[in-house]
Amino acid sequence: MASDQVQTARDSGLRIRTEVKALLPPAGGDLAEGPDIVCRGVNLAYGDNHVLHDVTMDVDGRRVTALIGPSGCGKSTLLRCFNRMNDLIDDVKVWGELTVKGLDVNAPSTDVIEVRRRVGMVFQKSNPFPKSIYENVVYGLRIAGIGDKATLDEACERSLRGAALWDEVKDSLDASGLSLSGGQMQRLCIARAIAVEPEIVLMDEPCSALDPIATLKIEELIFQLKEKYTIVIVTHNLQQAARVSDKTAFFWLGRLVEYGPTAEMFTAPKDKLTEDYITGRFG
Repeated sequence: MASDQVQTARDSGLRIRTEVKALLPPAGGDLAEGPDIVCRGVNLAYGDNHVLHDVTMDVDGRRVTALIGPSGCGKSTLLRCFNRMNDLIDDVKVWGELTVKGLDVNAPSTDVIEVRRRVGMVFQKSNPFPKSIYENVVYGLRIAGIGDKATLDEACERSLRGAALWDEVKDSLDASGLSLSGGQMQRLCIARAIAVEPEIVLMDEPCSALDPIATLKIEELIFQLKEKYTIVIVTHNLQQAARVSDKTAFFWLGRLVEYGPTAEMFTAPKDKLTEDYITGRFG
């Protein structure tokens, strides 16, 4: 009986890997650029709670990297390390080497505001400001001291086009950003993030609160954005990771278990723990 159960589990795992393989995008060519983000032995602790353990990985430029793993495994914590969002949490300690485009992110001399301009963030829940669509998009530029209307107008249109939202809102830029649908609000937040022309865009489960149609639009947008930006996305949706990412990193209890090309990760994982997670045996 136990043997039959093992065989059933193996058959199920093979079926899941076959289904996911069908979702994978075609393999790309050789990378034209080196890594945009370099982690060497990155650790993080909240007080005495050691959350990230010696994470070492490179994030390639102008590619989509997915961080996967069960809840509480450190994916979002690592993502927030890339633009120092963890600074907002009391008693946080980060050590190890972490560079973004060659900049030592955690060096005392590093300007945190400049880091966050270069590394934009899109959160799990869309968070437009209670302002017009136009003012939502240009908010970061105004904060940076840019007040020229022509410059702001150009940035607004460019960013909304980049977020595949321009055609839907071009005649209602004065309407509140809060009046949009859930999917539109998330794309508005993406437009706001790219308006300041970052080099890297971080996405923390950007589709978790969206319906399948809105999710598809965001995923299509990610394909377009990676032509210009390096994208790191945290997702619990394994099919989404398979669809949109070039490389995938699997985390377990704050440790990086496996990292490599998405096609290899989902069809021939090297680590048994990775295989168990991908085939749904836990998580």
